[in-house]
Amino acid sequence: MKKFILLIAAAFIIVAAAAVLLRLITPEDRWACVDGEWVMEGNPTDPRPSEPCNGAPINGNGGAEDDMIRVSSPLGGSSVISPLTVEGQARGNWYFEADFPLELVSADGTVLAAGIATAQGDWMTEDFVPFSAELNFNVTAATDAELVLHKDNPSGLSEFDDERRITLILMPGDNMSIEVYFPNTVFDPEMADCGRTYAVTRTVPRTLAVGQAALAELLAGPTDAEREDGYITSINDGVRINSLRVEDQTAYADFDEQLEFQVGGSCRVTSIRAQVEDTLKQFPTVDNVIISVNGRIEDILQP
Repeated sequence: MKKFILLIAAAFIIVAAAAVLLRLITPEDRWACVDGEWVMEGNPTDPRPSEPCNGAPINGNGGAEDDMIRVSSPLGGSSVISPLTVEGQARGNWYFEADFPLELVSADGTVLAAGIATAQGDWMTEDFVPFSAELNFNVTAATDAELVLHKDNPSGLSEFDDERRITLILMPGDNMSIEVYFPNTVFDPEMADCGRTYAVTRTVPRTLAVGQAALAELLAGPTDAEREDGYITSINDGVRINSLRVEDQTAYADFDEQLEFQVGGSCRVTSIRAQVEDTLKQFPTVDNVIISVNGRIEDILQP
């Protein structure tokens, strides 16, 4: 009898020890993201998280537990069509002047689309701030790509660079045609008229933001085939569109400081203005164009 009682006691001790050990080695009292669903580990006191539980982006970056930036849409591994809406939250020090750059990159490193994510609140904080962005891309077949979200780094120093990457499959969608205006050295070899531009037709994903799409194509510059036909651009590489709005037949186009960086000569300034104005005036809602740099209208694009 004593032996039986001792065996029972020993079994109880072993089970209790196993339970204690299991508690020590098992993460508890939290919500974990498992296969796209929030799962309780232990008995968390916090309510179930309200934000979407992301699929895992490559390297696990940008997910719901990332401490710098969290993407709620699109989910990693999903198939998307253009225009692609990107939404999530990032800590204030991920932004600079309330935005940060992002792009879609194909498997071979080609940039398929680039844009700016804008903070939807006060970014001067260390807390998470919501952001949103829209990217237009054009593919003719299903294309593996990565959404790259870059930490804005105005210093240009590599040690302050940071990014998150999310794998996506880009799917073809409905397209439309727009015109983009460039100077041409074949049609006007001497560039006698600095304000003269010539239209090229581009096919882009259908969007309601047609002016934004046209400016994005303009800033991308002539294609290799267009350059062979004599088309050139007077606009610097790397110019960003801060904003575009149309009111009372007037388009207000605001760019970053790269638009006027080391720009000199009255002919080049005239050509830049003509390219922007002619590209926007193709639309029946635009009769006039006002160009600004970081909100500044006066004294920009001076010869």
